[in-house]
Amino acid sequence: MERSKTMLNGFQRGVTAGVMSLAATTGAWAQAAPTNGNLPPGALPSSWDPTYNVCRGTDPKCYHEWNATRPNKVLIYTRTAGPRHANLGTALAAGLNPPLNADNVAQAALKAWLEAEGITVDYTEDANVLGGVGMSSYKAIIFVSNSRDALWKHGTAIDPTRAVNTTTSAYLDAPKVALRQFIRGGGGFVAIHNAFGTEYNWPWYEGLLGNANYYSHGPFQNGTINIVGSADSSTAGLPAAIPFKDEWYNLVPYPTKVKFLATVDESTLAGKDSNHPGHGSFHPVAWCQYYDGGRAWLTTLGHDGAAFTDGSGSPGQAQFKQLVVQGIKSAMGLTPFCQ
Repeated sequence: MERSKTMLNGFQRGVTAGVMSLAATTGAWAQAAPTNGNLPPGALPSSWDPTYNVCRGTDPKCYHEWNATRPNKVLIYTRTAGPRHANLGTALAAGLNPPLNADNVAQAALKAWLEAEGITVDYTEDANVLGGVGMSSYKAIIFVSNSRDALWKHGTAIDPTRAVNTTTSAYLDAPKVALRQFIRGGGGFVAIHNAFGTEYNWPWYEGLLGNANYYSHGPFQNGTINIVGSADSSTAGLPAAIPFKDEWYNLVPYPTKVKFLATVDESTLAGKDSNHPGHGSFHPVAWCQYYDGGRAWLTTLGHDGAAFTDGSGSPGQAQFKQLVVQGIKSAMGLTPFCQ
């Protein structure tokens, strides 16, 4: 018994000494504290979302600044595995940065807009590229009007023997893993329009969209966008009300724990989808959040090619361009994010 008490006392003295030593070097320890829990150090307990098992919302402590030296470079991903928006044009050839066709309006516009800001742009519709490139070389990845399972390596599964033979390279999840690891390491994500119409059955991706997903839309029609919420770098300089033309997506689920940036005034819409009652006096069309270590800037706008065409005369085109470019820059961390 005495020997046991002596051992216990020795253990207690060791723990006490360790705690005193830790207390004396709190500052140094805070700088190099390991990640031993799912809630990042300093994050509010309310920032934990048990639905998606991530830290998310407007709490900056949810962000992981693990790759602060990334170059000013983005990757645009426009792969579709179902319906394809006209502004995306002809499907792109495999690989990174294939030749753009004359009808690849959205890709060409985003490339030109961002390069004018000194940002290097890569683009692809190849899921194999997304899973194979060095994602840590980008500050943000931009999804534009993708559809259905756009992150699935469908081609690999054409050969049934490869799909079931685990000794081959038939790893169909590589693009999804690459995206998730990119976000968890502090990457930025931008979703434009039908990026809300993809990966329906992947809960983590739904959370990345802000606990939101596409449900339906009414007619392609004119409406008025209202800039809402406190001042934000992505909406800086925009008028309070912007005339625009879009499909005005209805959302199920409805975004939560995000900072709302813009809404559509439903009283300015001539018609609604008959299968959804609409969102009444607060119908969001743009918002932002921190998510699982990364930054996410999200908008349901961008259906029409004219919105991506400078000088098209489409109502609100210049303001849409400003909103998107500023949103991308904030997701990259070039300007304050989601404040």
